[in-house]
Amino acid sequence: MKAVSYAGHGGPEVLELVDLSDPQPGPADVVVEVGACALNRLDIVQRNGWYTLPGYTLPHIAGMDIAGTVVDVGTDASGTVAIGDRVVVDPSLAGVTGDSKLAGMGDLHGALGVLGGTIAGGYAERCLVPASHVYRVPDDMDFAQAATFPTVFLTAAHALFATAGLTAGETVLIHAAGSGVSVAAIQLAVDAGATVLATAGSAAKLDRALELGATHVANNRTTDIAAWAREVTGGRGVDVVCDHVGTALWEASVFSLAIGGRLVSCGNTSGDTATIPSLGFLFHSGIKILGSDPYRPDEFGPLWDTFCERRFPQVVDAEFALADAAEAQRRLESNDVFGKIILRP
Repeated sequence: MKAVSYAGHGGPEVLELVDLSDPQPGPADVVVEVGACALNRLDIVQRNGWYTLPGYTLPHIAGMDIAGTVVDVGTDASGTVAIGDRVVVDPSLAGVTGDSKLAGMGDLHGALGVLGGTIAGGYAERCLVPASHVYRVPDDMDFAQAATFPTVFLTAAHALFATAGLTAGETVLIHAAGSGVSVAAIQLAVDAGATVLATAGSAAKLDRALELGATHVANNRTTDIAAWAREVTGGRGVDVVCDHVGTALWEASVFSLAIGGRLVSCGNTSGDTATIPSLGFLFHSGIKILGSDPYRPDEFGPLWDTFCERRFPQVVDAEFALADAAEAQRRLESNDVFGKIILRP
């Protein structure tokens, strides 16, 4: 099979299109012919060597978000999955047990195995997957739309609901509205009955955020975000801030919160350090700062069902052939992106 791999850290030029043997399933595994694979920021930071997940090794095949067709089935999986099934894949290897070749990497808070993160992923024509971690894709859903789901929707939902406890009628501030996680978070929060305030760095991205259901938007490069958040909430502030930007907007996020507000952190794209700007504001206002840890295996299936039922708008920024993976990553690095970038092996 063809795959895009890299053996050393560097820029997009380290990505190489190579020929590899097709993966062979263990008894509890399947092999998926990749119909679409979505890019994530992790693909870039690991390729650069800026940060790597525990258990990551070189050479590496990236690609966490995979949708495609089952083309080989292990002996123990034949009763539940069949050749020809259209599936989306849960990339987290939490909960993989038994005779899967990918069992034993399920430590949520340690060396958690991740397809495309620590082991070979979807930048390839075929990918080895635990049979327990595939979910049927409706016949009328394009593989690209299915591939937009796994990482960003699970990250957003776990942060908003499992961690921050967002409920109908509350207000939530979501930064970096054009990113995959934020696109998912906006849609999920609106669907849950929350009022969404969204920020981004361009008017075009803010317009798209409004189309997805945000009620108020602001440019986070030219606006005093905390003052704006209080203005549009009648001086109260927001109940929840969903932040994966980190350093750049941390202070604004803290001061945007209402009494008893919750700041949930699920990423650090602008830096890994943050300073609490005022301990007095923090304790006097009862502010909660929450870290959103990895989602659990039992969260994927119900959220996938919701995704299929609601048919949230497909938000794909661009599509590339597998051989053009380097160009796809360059586009993601440009930050001039709204939604997901897709590879089509």
